[in-house]
Amino acid sequence: MSRYRGPRLRVVRRLGDLPGLTRKTARRAYPPGQHGQARRKRSEYAVRLEEKQKLRFNYGVTEKQLLRYVRKARRATGSTGQALLQLLEMRLDNTVFRLGMAGTIPGARQLVNHGHVTVNGRRVNIPSYQCRPGDVIAISSRDRSKRLVEQNLEFPGLANLPSHLEFDKNTLTGKVNSIVEREWVALQINELLVVEYYSRKA
Repeated sequence: MSRYRGPRLRVVRRLGDLPGLTRKTARRAYPPGQHGQARRKRSEYAVRLEEKQKLRFNYGVTEKQLLRYVRKARRATGSTGQALLQLLEMRLDNTVFRLGMAGTIPGARQLVNHGHVTVNGRRVNIPSYQCRPGDVIAISSRDRSKRLVEQNLEFPGLANLPSHLEFDKNTLTGKVNSIVEREWVALQINELLVVEYYSRKA
């Protein structure tokens, strides 16, 4: 699966703070490039595109995956934008990141890919696995896995643990209690603009 491997601070400067992508903060507050400081009027399409790109880069999903999530959110009851955010937040890689086991979502994806994470006692190496209420997320019994997570816990990506999760630092075990609520989504985003962006495509 292709994913973004380029300079992350360029993306942060262009789109704003993305807590899932990197913990670094940009020294310059304007977009990168020759015309970064020029004040230009953005079209409505550009604003919607920017909001969509925030989701893509923060959660590390491809365009095809995001389109699939939008279609799935459309079929769900209630607000499409909120359903979309819930689908992305309940991914296994994001849940591992929110538990503090990794500093960023790409770091959490690597933990999952390399078989360091178990769900309900079974090893799961699929980052897009949808966590459900009642799932118990733990670290495999290998010493190397525990060392990696213990190092990451010293410098967690986000300070506050969301209300839908609980985590025991002694056993390195987390539990999903419910679906994430909108106010606990760490990314500053207008999800309605993303839904509008895909209204013609999905």
